[in-house]
Amino acid sequence: MKKNIIYNGDCVEILNTKVDEASVDLIFADPPYNLSGNGLKWKGNQTGGDWYMVNENWDKMSAPEYMRFTQKWIGASHRALKDNGSIYIACSYHNIGEVMIVLKQLDFKVNNIITWYKTNAMPNMTRRTFTHATEFVIWATKGSGWNFNYEEIKKINPEKQKDGSDKQMRDLWEMPLVQGKERLRGIDNKALHPTQKPEEMLKRIILASSNKGDLVLDPFLGSGTTTYVAKKYGRGWIGIEREKKYVEAAKKRMNKS
Repeated sequence: MKKNIIYNGDCVEILNTKVDEASVDLIFADPPYNLSGNGLKWKGNQTGGDWYMVNENWDKMSAPEYMRFTQKWIGASHRALKDNGSIYIACSYHNIGEVMIVLKQLDFKVNNIITWYKTNAMPNMTRRTFTHATEFVIWATKGSGWNFNYEEIKKINPEKQKDGSDKQMRDLWEMPLVQGKERLRGIDNKALHPTQKPEEMLKRIILASSNKGDLVLDPFLGSGTTTYVAKKYGRGWIGIEREKKYVEAAKKRMNKS
């Protein structure tokens, strides 16, 4: 089995044919949330510039199609994980139900549902709901004896006790949407990938649930944040991405790391 590689293709097929069974220590997955289709945009936004809602073909499925898709990729991930491995799945209120159902069907143990509070959340354009300022990351484990580096996570927790000492990290993470130098941009200067996740998020996940030399896999690699952070902290890595333009961007990012 090849390691330290980015595959261009369907994650279910690659997980089942290129990745050995029970070989992966940690999976981070940021699957399509299935919320595209309305083409909402806000040009001339005074606070953050032009804003476009995710509107990609890979993010458009019927409800039954999305359920089958979720069953297939989580099932393939279950096969690839070691018996004490962890999977972290990014989601929103749009798809958390499907993800939780499939995790329970496969007898995963859900340890936490981390709430990501986006301190610079996108504006509420419709003015008919509360502004959506949170997403979630589900942490689930296959079997018992999972890895959790409790002391390591206390050290990197930005929150401290009143006396300045280390504090337990809670399941509420406050961090902004990716911006500035960290944001990958295309030749048109727009965000290259609509759902690029913060490096800080992957740092916490990788340091919490893997050790140096462990294998980290991302079946929806996108702009390459997972493999970039895994390499930075001495982990082996495998990325899978269907869209060629993102594969090229991720490989370019890895070559700079």
